[in-house]
Amino acid sequence: MVKQLIGRGALSGAVAGLVAFLFARIFAEPIISKAIAYESARDAMQDKLDKAQGLPVPAPGPDIFSRTIQMDVGIGAALILFGAAMGALVAVGYVIAIGRVGRVRPFTLALLIPAFYFAGAYFVPFLKYPANPPAIGHENTIKERGALFLVTVAVSCIALFLAVYFGQKLHKRLSLYSSVVTAAVGYMAVMAVLFLILPPLGHLHANVVEYGRQATETPLPLTDANGKIVFPGFPADLLAKFRVYSIVNQVILWGGIALLFAPQAQRLLDPAGAKAAKESRLVEGHTPVAV
Repeated sequence: MVKQLIGRGALSGAVAGLVAFLFARIFAEPIISKAIAYESARDAMQDKLDKAQGLPVPAPGPDIFSRTIQMDVGIGAALILFGAAMGALVAVGYVIAIGRVGRVRPFTLALLIPAFYFAGAYFVPFLKYPANPPAIGHENTIKERGALFLVTVAVSCIALFLAVYFGQKLHKRLSLYSSVVTAAVGYMAVMAVLFLILPPLGHLHANVVEYGRQATETPLPLTDANGKIVFPGFPADLLAKFRVYSIVNQVILWGGIALLFAPQAQRLLDPAGAKAAKESRLVEGHTPVAV
């Protein structure tokens, strides 16, 4: 049973990853291409400014993979494999949670687990460290940015798990509404403190050296020796679109896992309920309409 659930979770994730890839290929990839074009043009202008000041200009590195490979094979394989891994993780969480969350039905629980992962592992950390296209982010801050995001994800998931755990404990003494509100407030308080403690990406050392202390790491306009702007900063509308598409892409992925995995989990764990639901839909579909 456990292996069946994990296998179906992985399959659901792979299918959801494929759909997420199609969305990303149509909507997000053009934004990424524009961001890469901006980055290349900005680097070229920076090289001209450095040459004018007599500074050494580094030689461009080779492209390991072409943009065609990245856009199609790269992102496609990444999202499908990531979706399969997350689907399997959802199934594992489902197996652990089943029977330990009160009277939540198998179908409902299979919808709630992906929502739990989406909120804890993606959306809440996104509020502190949102996704950025390739042109944003200093190359010397990659490790710091990755570490900060992973810390945020880890704390968010642990805090959300504890909120659910203590919410169930509180429900024995309080109403469902009061226990949910208390647990939610506790989770938000933990994340608010974390958000205040962790630095904005614009405050990382390499960004401070190049741009000064900023709220974000978005590249500012380039100026020449006289302070004249010779190249614009990164377009705000491009950044906004990329972040919106990133959120939608994750909604498609986790929502797809939920919608595909839930009925399969119900058929395995509650076959009677699944059969009754199917028969109810068939009866409704054949109910004659009064004239």
